[in-house]
Amino acid sequence: MQLDIVWKAVLIVIMGTLLLRIAGRNSISKLTVSELVLMSTIGPLLSRPIENKGIWTSFGVALILILTVFLFQFLKLKFVPLECLLTGKPTILIEDGNLNIENMKKTRLTTENLNMRLHQLGITSIEDIEWASLEVNGQIGYKLKPNSQPATKQDIQNLMRLIETKILESN
Repeated sequence: MQLDIVWKAVLIVIMGTLLLRIAGRNSISKLTVSELVLMSTIGPLLSRPIENKGIWTSFGVALILILTVFLFQFLKLKFVPLECLLTGKPTILIEDGNLNIENMKKTRLTTENLNMRLHQLGITSIEDIEWASLEVNGQIGYKLKPNSQPATKQDIQNLMRLIETKILESN
């Protein structure tokens, strides 16, 4: 009896790892709603064989769950309205340096929480943002205003050429 539990536990870990590998590699913060439901359902499902509920039935149900998520992903690629229904759309939080209070209420995001998340992205002022949105994966997407964007390598090279030109003209 004890040996039966051991081999089931080992098999559950192996099969669970394989099934989740098939399902995908997204981190929790990047999971879609259907993927999150899948991941949170597979854990308890895979533990059922330990309770003598049938190891192969549990693996079969887990595989069906994964195939259902694959079907959802395929259908989302083919039918944009279905993608909007299942995944949602980004929500604009900041427009031209101004908070969109109505959208912040819809997403249940406080100004303090938004500021904290922006600070984590290295943004210190909302006024520096051309637009920012809450993406469907929960991340903040943004575009800085032109005057607030960091200098690129090309910008620095252009500045160096300009300085060199000015120095040569002055000599």
